[in-house]
Amino acid sequence: MYLSRAKCLFVVLFLYPSTSALAQTGSGFSNPLNGRENDPYSKYGIGELVNANNVILKGLGSATSAYENPYYINSDNPASYASLQLTTFEMGMTASTRVVTGSLNGVSTSYTTGTASISYMQLGIPLSRKNNAGMCIGFKPVSHVYYNLVDSTFNTPIGTVYNSNNGEGSLNYAYIGGAGRIKNLSFGVNLGYLFGTIRKTTAVVPIDTAVTNRAYTTQYTNYTRIGGIYWKAGAIYKARIDSQYTLRIGGTLSIQQKITEHLDAFQISSYNFTDTNANDTTSSLVNSKGKLTMPTSFSIGLMLSKNDKWNLSVDYTSTMWNGFKSTPDTGMTYGIGSGSSRFSLGGELTPNINDIRTYSARMTYRFGLYFGTQNIYLSNTTLPVYGFTGGLSFPIKKSTSHLNTSIDIGRLGATTNNLLQETYVRFSLGMTFNHIWFVQRKYD
Repeated sequence: MYLSRAKCLFVVLFLYPSTSALAQTGSGFSNPLNGRENDPYSKYGIGELVNANNVILKGLGSATSAYENPYYINSDNPASYASLQLTTFEMGMTASTRVVTGSLNGVSTSYTTGTASISYMQLGIPLSRKNNAGMCIGFKPVSHVYYNLVDSTFNTPIGTVYNSNNGEGSLNYAYIGGAGRIKNLSFGVNLGYLFGTIRKTTAVVPIDTAVTNRAYTTQYTNYTRIGGIYWKAGAIYKARIDSQYTLRIGGTLSIQQKITEHLDAFQISSYNFTDTNANDTTSSLVNSKGKLTMPTSFSIGLMLSKNDKWNLSVDYTSTMWNGFKSTPDTGMTYGIGSGSSRFSLGGELTPNINDIRTYSARMTYRFGLYFGTQNIYLSNTTLPVYGFTGGLSFPIKKSTSHLNTSIDIGRLGATTNNLLQETYVRFSLGMTFNHIWFVQRKYD
């Protein structure tokens, strides 16, 4: 019976990538007026970076470097797998809405967009009865691209034209990780496949009605296919202060890694003969192979805990985006800054985990905050980001499993220097199932 459950979960994990891809590309382009997702900043680089931590960690402001729990999976630091006590399956979904404000072409702009999607699936398995080794298999998004906007208008010999920009796609990560502990020090690594497809299109479109019957429309489209091995390592040191308090020091590292990239680039021109359009592919570049260099990133953090009562975490993350580059598509680095950083603080409290009479005392309450800079640099401005988080875990009767929720309220960007500012709210819902699997029965 236990083995059949495991097989079902593995099937779900490997079917999930196809479901995610359909959700990203199956319904056309977004539009500022139709209430669907339209993120202007996903135009740059590999798109908007996705927070794919589980719901528990999102409620903590994503202070993940030193966090470990025997009943939850922290895939952001693989060293935490060594602390798993039970086989744990987690999945979650996120619904978000954002208000975009600012100026486009000197005109004040404000619109609201939103989306909902499955955000991760992962299965953690303890490998030792002494709780000093564990593994995890999972799938999560890394970035998404989804935008549709007009970013400029100007006059030309054929009249007034505008630049229309739209794109879609995503990068995802399927991985397997393992960890082991020697005394108080745990080491772990995630090894997996980073893959996805991104399409970006720019069109120069005439809008002067006096000349549109003799006008050219030019469209430039890049299709980028990415796929390659990617890894991330982590470590956690656990120091027992006394019988109640424990201090953990953790960190992660992923160095510069080159991922295989294929580029198809097309330029298509259209000429309007009053009632007839003539289309011509004026240039094309098919299956140009190169490398996408992902930047070095590291994090370091502390976690102070009091048994099963409470814990407090602090975290710092930095990524050196000056190492990010693409050999087949040099334009991919446009708008990408030299680095990004993030400071996070989070805490959780369980009033009395053993209180069988008061349900609210067995619930876990979380809070967090974060601030830093994003990887985008435009108009001599590095985009700031900050937000506040909260969360709850609802225990399921007679088990260590939980229903988890979190909320993230934050702001990205600025309205200065002709930039856009996004104010977002992200609500996440997840399940954590714990069970004893793969243990040989002594009695039948």
